[in-house]
Amino acid sequence: MDLVTLSLDTMIWLSVAIFFASVISSATGMAGGVLMFASMSQAIALQPLIAIHGVIQAFSNAARCLLLRDSIVWRMCIPFGIGATIGIAATTFFLIQYISETVALATLLFLLLYTLFKPKKLPSIKLAPNQFIGVGLLTGSLGIVAGAIDPLLGAFFIRDDLDKEQIVATKSMMQLMTHLLKIPAVIALGFVFSAHLPMMLFFSSIAILGTYVGVVLLKKVSPNVFFILMKCALFLAAIRIGYQLVIGSSL
Repeated sequence: MDLVTLSLDTMIWLSVAIFFASVISSATGMAGGVLMFASMSQAIALQPLIAIHGVIQAFSNAARCLLLRDSIVWRMCIPFGIGATIGIAATTFFLIQYISETVALATLLFLLLYTLFKPKKLPSIKLAPNQFIGVGLLTGSLGIVAGAIDPLLGAFFIRDDLDKEQIVATKSMMQLMTHLLKIPAVIALGFVFSAHLPMMLFFSSIAILGTYVGVVLLKKVSPNVFFILMKCALFLAAIRIGYQLVIGSSL
């Protein structure tokens, strides 16, 4: 992969975008990752972006997990981690040529639209903890291709048996697992981390600052407002993914 170089102006506006995306992720639990990915895609090519975005998100999610560590639901995270490991390994070494970005984005969009607009007679996506191994498998497989995974995970967290802190903390831990597992995968696919380390550490520090601000806001917002914001964030993510699919199909 080619070395990514950015001008000072680009570094500044990307820093602003990363900060606000991290605030959104922490305050609503959703959509910040895809908004960050969309912003960075204006300046960075897709293949290196998946790696760079993954490192920044790993730092951001690690900070969120630390700040909300008492709210992590481990009985969901452990099966998820097993599934994500299998999914990432299978995609990296066997399936990468069969899963296109279009397929990955279309899957994300379907899950989001089903979650947001399903008729009441259809079941909600409310999985038991051990069933999150399947979510991990799907997330790991698609994450190598699509980059941002928070919209996919978001579809499984519109549920009333977790409080807002548990939703954000548990989803953040799942995202952290996925992004850490992606690091050896993108190295195997040719990304050179050492050449991009200063830029990734700089953007990661901005993301951590935004995460702290977002967690402060999360603790102040009411549960009802949180779920409204969460659905709005998912809807914005669905619009963005739909736009990517339309643009991609027209090229």
